Parts: sequence; C-alpha cells; structure tokens
Amino acid sequence: MLAAAKEEFAEHGYALAKIDRIADRAELTRGAVYSNFPSKRALYLAVLIDVAEAAAGEPPPPPASTAGALEQFARVWLERLPLGGTAWGGRLQLRSLDGVLDDEHAREVLAQVARLEALLLAIALEAGGPARRVRLAELVLTMLDGASHRAETAPGSGDPFDLTHACGHLAGIGLTDTWAPPHLPFVTPAKPCADSWTAPEGLVDRISGRQADLASDGLITVLGAGRLGAAEEAVRSGENVTIVVVTGDPAEIGRLVRLRITDVAGCLRRVFPADVWQRVRLVLDDDALVASALGLPDVDDETETAVRVQDGVIVARSGGRGAGHAVSAARKTTT
Repeated sequence: MLAAAKEEFAEHGYALAKIDRIADRAELTRGAVYSNFPSKRALYLAVLIDVAEAAAGEPPPPPASTAGALEQFARVWLERLPLGGTAWGGRLQLRSLDGVLDDEHAREVLAQVARLEALLLAIALEAGGPARRVRLAELVLTMLDGASHRAETAPGSGDPFDLTHACGHLAGIGLTDTWAPPHLPFVTPAKPCADSWTAPEGLVDRISGRQADLASDGLITVLGAGRLGAAEEAVRSGENVTIVVVTGDPAEIGRLVRLRITDVAGCLRRVFPADVWQRVRLVLDDDALVASALGLPDVDDETETAVRVQDGVIVARSGGRGAGHAVSAARKTTT
C-alpha cells in the first residue's frame, strides 16, 4: 500500500492524488486503504516517514569543531535536495508539506517540533562545553529548511556548497544564548510520592535507534505534541531524561511528529557520536503505554507531566506547565 501511495504521490502530488487510484495500484479496495489510514494526509505522512527512514549513509569522521559539525550536518541534511527540477517525486525526497498542513493546530504542532529539533541539535553542539547552543541550532535549521523550500519553489537556485560553508560560519556568531523562562520561579513544586510502576518494554529511543530503558533512574517527562518546547525544562536538569511524546491524534499529528523526528535524528546520527545524547532519550508513544503505566488515564496534545524514578519507584510527580522543571528542582532541594 505504501509503495502504491508513493507512486501516486510522486506522479500527481499531494493535492491531486486520489485514494481510489492508490487502491487500484495496490489491488485493494478503497475501504481497505481507509482501514489502515483514516485520511489521505495520514497516508502521505506515512510515505514521507518511509522516505526519511530510507535516507541512510555512513557517518563521516567525528567533527573536530562546532563549525565542522555544522558543515557536516548541513551536508547530510542537504542530500534531500533533488538534482533535477521539482517534479512530484523530488518533493517527496524534500519531505514537502506544502498544502498538507492546512489547519492551525497542525502548524502549531510543527512549530513545537521545530523547537524539539533545535534542542536535539543543540545538545550535540554543547557536548564538552557549558554554553547553550539552542539559538545557534534554531538558526541553522531555519537556513536549511529555507533551502528546502527554495528548492521546491525555485528549482536550481542556490548552491548547496555555499550553504554548508555558511552553516559552518554561523558557529562564530556571537549569540547571547541564555535560558531562563520567566514562569519557572512560579511553578508549583513537585509532589513527593512512593508509587510503584512497571516500565513498558519494547519502546525505541528515537535518537539512538536502540531500545529505551525506561526502568533506569532519572526523569520521565510526558509531553503532548503541542507542548514539545517544554522538553528543555527537563533536559537542563543535568540528569538522565526520557522525553515521551504523546498525542490525541496518532494517525495524523503522531505521524507528523514521527516524520520530523525520524528525519532530524537520522541526520544527527550520521554526524555526531552517540554518547553526546547519553543522558537524553526520546520515545514516541502513540499508544500512550508509558502514560498509562505512570497512571495518566488520558493524554492529548496539551499534556505536560513529569515524574522522577528512583530504584524502580516513582518518588515525585508534577503536572501542568513547568512539570519537568518542578521534578528536577525536587531533587535539588532534597540533596
């Protein structure tokens, strides 16, 4: 079905693609397609995820500097630019979302995903140094996203080699990059507890590609797709952190998050050694397995909650805005 859908989208584009033709290509019924994918958007996002997962390559030697790392990252990212014009197949290669996110909520989620992407790149850039690099990461990703849009709307314009050099030079820009959200001093303290729980198994850490060990000590922050920007509140604790992403709409919003995280994580793994994220794991929990194990009966795109796990027991909980910071601060006040 995915192969048939890829052919249809490559030939006609997203807007003009027809579910009936996809069903015919796959020798299935229209109902069979909709039993697996509730909408054309869900099917298109699944095709793009397949494209992103297939974009693999051998990592180059580890970068010797921040500038070198940014050049390598840009070079890997820009491999998606089509060599020819902007036929629909090339737009699949670009992971084009043109005309796909036609509602405000999906665009708001994409903005939150962009903040999480920048955080993941920044963690790698910060390895071995105390400086925050999130603003630098945002700047680089903005430039690279812009290059993708330019390749789609004005094929052949711009030089990828110039872009890679430009990204390297961004490392020298003097950005005053501090992190002090004004709401944090007013966050309600975490509640101490002693709750037993059984960590779900079989979930994958999307950063490393390996199975995530959720039973180990550290923080677990469960964030809805509309609250992903809050991940940094837990990451800045300096502890082991598992970011668990949930959504009330796994078919579309969940696939949108999966597409972007699969894409950026694949690029990051080809540039940076795995140990730069040794304290951070990222789990996409479409079935809310982690949330259920933590005692959260309902989750949606605005969910924001965090717990501290110690010796297999949940020892602190917090919910609402600033939850990750509250659980992090709970340890600092007791040690």
